[in-house]
Amino acid sequence: MTQLTVRHAIDQRTAVRTFDPDFQMSMDSKQNLLKLAMKAPSAWNIQHWRLVLIEDPAQRAALQAASANQSQLTEAAMVVAVVVDLEAWRRNPARYFDAAPADVAEVLAQKVLDFYADRAWLARDEAMRSCGLVAQTLMLAATESGLASCPMDLFDIDQVETLLNLPDDHVAAMFVAIGRGIADPDMPRMGRLPYDDVVTVDRFA
Repeated sequence: MTQLTVRHAIDQRTAVRTFDPDFQMSMDSKQNLLKLAMKAPSAWNIQHWRLVLIEDPAQRAALQAASANQSQLTEAAMVVAVVVDLEAWRRNPARYFDAAPADVAEVLAQKVLDFYADRAWLARDEAMRSCGLVAQTLMLAATESGLASCPMDLFDIDQVETLLNLPDDHVAAMFVAIGRGIADPDMPRMGRLPYDDVVTVDRFA
C-alpha cells in the first residue's frame, strides 16, 4: 500500500461511502491501526474511548439494520464502534499518569476527581471530544496506509447499544468504516468553506 506523509494524509482523507466488499484486511493490519489510534490525545490522558472491532457478519448486518441501512457496515473490510466510557475518570485515575512519580500521580489523580465531581455534563463533553480525536487518528492512520475510511452515525442509539451489550455507563459515539473505497461519480468530494468564513482572530466582531 502507498505510504503518505501526515500532511498528504490530511489532504487526501475524505469520507468514502462505498467500499469494495471483496477487499480483506489481516487481523495484524487491523490491530496496527487500532494501536496507532490509541495514541490519540485525550483530556487528562483518560483515554475515555473503548474500541469495538466488529468482525461477526451477523453482528454487522444487525448493526446495519439499526443504522439507517448504511452499506459501509457490511461492505467495509474493517468496522470499529467507538464507545465512550463515561466513568473512566473515576476508574483509578492515577494510572493515567504512570510516567510520573507515584506521589505526583496521586496528586494528579485527585485533581481529576475534583475537576469532574458534580459536573457530569463536563465529563461527558470531554469524553465525546476525546472519542472524536481517536476516530480522526484512526482515519488518518488508515489514509496513510492507502485505505479509505468513513465516520458514521445516524443510528438508533438504543438498538446499537443493545447489540454492543454496552454497560450502563458506556455510550456509543460513532462508527468508523475502513477498507478499499470505490469512487462514486454521483458523489464528488465536497469542498471546504473559505478560510475567512472559518478563521477568526482573537474574538468575533
